[in-house]
Amino acid sequence: MILVRHGESEFNVHYSVTRVDPGIEDPKLTDVGRRQADAAAADLLAIGGIERIISSPYWRTLHTAEIIAGHLGLPVTIDPLVRERTYFACDIGSPRSQLKERWPDFDFGELEERWWPDPCETEAELAQRCSTFGAAQREDDTWRGLLVVSHWGFIRGLTGEAVSNCEMLRFNPQNGEIGKNLP
Repeated sequence: MILVRHGESEFNVHYSVTRVDPGIEDPKLTDVGRRQADAAAADLLAIGGIERIISSPYWRTLHTAEIIAGHLGLPVTIDPLVRERTYFACDIGSPRSQLKERWPDFDFGELEERWWPDPCETEAELAQRCSTFGAAQREDDTWRGLLVVSHWGFIRGLTGEAVSNCEMLRFNPQNGEIGKNLP
């Protein structure tokens, strides 16, 4: 599977300079973030082999997934298991009904109206969620053609690797092998 972190968000712009939570809930992508998603889509087209896309339910990942899916011609399925670790204001999500209104063609499945945890998620809880996702992928032969649009915390929790905005990693859930040189 390929894991990609969302494009630059409004939160990322402020936090990268100040290291202080700016209090932006469920931030949107910046113009830079949209360009990063376009570039990631071009790289993914060159790589090939993507057959399905799973995205976290946050606005920044949904918008990144929308851009990539538009280039690849694939549908997007939402999976809250791949969401960010709830810690900052940006990790307060938007209700399912608002997201579904903005992305009517995305498959939100059984996502609850209020799907993000409150107040914070511990590292142990993140590790358990990553383990649950990894175990599910090991049982599913389609992981090889899977693109997961996610977050810094989830990708770090799953792979041990910290990634930049729209950076991609190959990840083999069978053996934990990581490939960084994408495309």
